[in-house]
Amino acid sequence: MKTFPVLLGAPPPLFVLAICAVVLFFFVAAIVVMAYGNLWLRAYMSRARVSMLSLIGMTFRQVNATTIVNAKIMAMQSGVASDPRNNITTARLEAHYLANGDVPKVVQALIAAHRAGMDLDFDRAAAIDLAGRDVLDAVRTSVYPKVIDCPDPRRSSTGTLSAIAKDGIQLNVNARVTVRTNLAQLIGGATEDTVIARVGEGIVSAIGSSETHNDVLEHPDRISKAVLARGLDAHTAFEIVSIDIAQISVGENVGARLQADQAEADTRVARAKAEQRRAEAIAREQEMRAEVSKNRAQVVLAEAEVPVAMADAFRAGNFQGNSQG
Repeated sequence: MKTFPVLLGAPPPLFVLAICAVVLFFFVAAIVVMAYGNLWLRAYMSRARVSMLSLIGMTFRQVNATTIVNAKIMAMQSGVASDPRNNITTARLEAHYLANGDVPKVVQALIAAHRAGMDLDFDRAAAIDLAGRDVLDAVRTSVYPKVIDCPDPRRSSTGTLSAIAKDGIQLNVNARVTVRTNLAQLIGGATEDTVIARVGEGIVSAIGSSETHNDVLEHPDRISKAVLARGLDAHTAFEIVSIDIAQISVGENVGARLQADQAEADTRVARAKAEQRRAEAIAREQEMRAEVSKNRAQVVLAEAEVPVAMADAFRAGNFQGNSQG
């Protein structure tokens, strides 16, 4: 009976490499699924269209994939991403994130503006955010205007504006300015401090141009209208909705005090001038007395020269000859 030997040789090297490659592939795939499967599934179910390769690339680019996916899901579910003006893509969200922008806040601002029917696209919202402004607060302020106290109670010791009418009566005024954000001028526009300063200047000027303080007390709305007519919100990040005079109180009579101070100053000047004239008169009197004394001395000298002249005439015989003739 013949027997055939069983050849038990080693497997081919290519087969071993193939097995290792398959095992390595499934191992890497398992790691990728465990790391990014949840995010990819959430994006897929929300139609956010974030690929697995994009999620892996975010890790190498040091981008928070959860932040990007959540922002894109919010944009997709709210309908903002479907607007062709926004063109919210994964790459643009990553670029804004890498520029140190606040991606969730920008998307939330776009959603709020979309719901309010405001004209705000992704490029402008991202620019506002990168400029250091709170874009979400700006959108909210555009929808719900906020009130600013004038003057700012945090920087004013009295909490009121002091202005003087033409009759000299001081009025202490507190105003409230209602503003909404002007998104078109938010980048490069002046801040609240400029608005408060301009409104305060306008109120002081309007009161100063009033004939009497009673006119202001009777019609405080004239002050508001006069200030609004000046267009104080030009080149600012806000649009002034209204200016309301919250409180007016009468202060001191500055005009009377100034007149009294002026009268006292005039009295002092008059006294000084009178004292000057008195001193000049005394000096003039002394000069006249000295002049009189001088004239008297000259008379005495003249009188003393008469006997001398007579003696000279006698000695010369002139005096006798003249008498005989």
